[in-house]
Amino acid sequence: MNMRQPLLDIAGTGASAAAQFPILAQRIHGQPLAYLDNAATTHMPLPVLNAIREFETHDRANIHRGVHTLSQRATDAFERARADVKRFVGATEAYELVFTSGTTDALNMVAHGLSQALVGPAVIGPGDDIIVSGLEHHANLVPWQQAARRTGATLRILLPDANGQLDVNALARLLSPRTRVFALTACSNASGERPPYEALLDLAAQAGALTVLDAAQAVGHSALNLHTLACDFMAFSAHKMYGPMGMGALVGKRSSLERLTPLRFGGDMVQSVSYTDAVFAELPARLEGGTPNVSGAVGMAAAATYIEAIGHAAIEAHLAALRQHAVTGLRQIEGVTVLSPHAKSSAIVSFVVDGAHPHDIGTLLDARGIAVRTGHHCAQPLLEHLGLGPTTRASFAVYNTHDEVDRLLAGVSHAIGVLR
Repeated sequence: MNMRQPLLDIAGTGASAAAQFPILAQRIHGQPLAYLDNAATTHMPLPVLNAIREFETHDRANIHRGVHTLSQRATDAFERARADVKRFVGATEAYELVFTSGTTDALNMVAHGLSQALVGPAVIGPGDDIIVSGLEHHANLVPWQQAARRTGATLRILLPDANGQLDVNALARLLSPRTRVFALTACSNASGERPPYEALLDLAAQAGALTVLDAAQAVGHSALNLHTLACDFMAFSAHKMYGPMGMGALVGKRSSLERLTPLRFGGDMVQSVSYTDAVFAELPARLEGGTPNVSGAVGMAAAATYIEAIGHAAIEAHLAALRQHAVTGLRQIEGVTVLSPHAKSSAIVSFVVDGAHPHDIGTLLDARGIAVRTGHHCAQPLLEHLGLGPTTRASFAVYNTHDEVDRLLAGVSHAIGVLR
């Protein structure tokens, strides 16, 4: 296999990236667009766009509440999407999927739900411990900070070493009989570090903790299988996996989801209501108050099908090759430091340039049609722990090529020359 050949050609899709992803056909500042900001948002291929359009132009109606044909079709489409996304992440009958507005919404749902209670004590209480890894996006840190403050629990951080790696033995030293929750990312969005989350989750579960996995940066390429993970809750977003924005999922063991106090109260999450009380519906409706993003669910399911058609193994190999190409090239440029150069199963390469601000690097790359992300990437504590400030981050998807990596490397060298 020629690893410099575009993945979409290797996969036999029969269409170029620009044909499958219309947004990529444009030029930026007169240059072909090289979109390398996929850790922030991936683009949608035609099968996903068409699935959303088909629903909106043929089946659009509110679900679960109507006996008319469109409502029934919309309900069927919504529940088919739920089943498809569950299958995509290996969720067996012991698991349930709750549609959310994204990873942030899902993680807040868990942190809130375990630290509040309608009747009796909350799952997390005074004197308990919450352990969060030091690799986390703010969305898997700040909600747990608030949960600790609400309940009187202690928030403990599993810090990475100087290379940005997490140690299983360090987690073993933090765990105690008072540990109620362990929250962890499947891949750092700031460094590209892929922690040994399987072993870490297993250790925490053996200690009796509820385990939470932020899979936002893995769901677009890694074959996540909840059936084999010691995972109570997993959160991810559609827009990180070639689906629509404003859509995500919380997948969890049914027994664990039942311990959550709902975050939102209102329509469709109740079984019966009086002026003084309410009886809540069974899962997953109990955690899905309000009118859902039905077309978003349809698009998310179509994106899962799209990824499955190409194949997780092919995607992971392609992205790993792109990252290694970028890491090798960047490390050959004087003054460039790459974060987590050892990481393999990752689509993210983050770097700093001596004497140059990332925003300046990003602006000069944009002038050459290359889209990257600059800043703290919503992981400021991690970067400060590593002795760094903001970084420049390139991140890859199925439509990226080695030629685009070459353009990135040339662009960084050019930017350094301009700034010095």
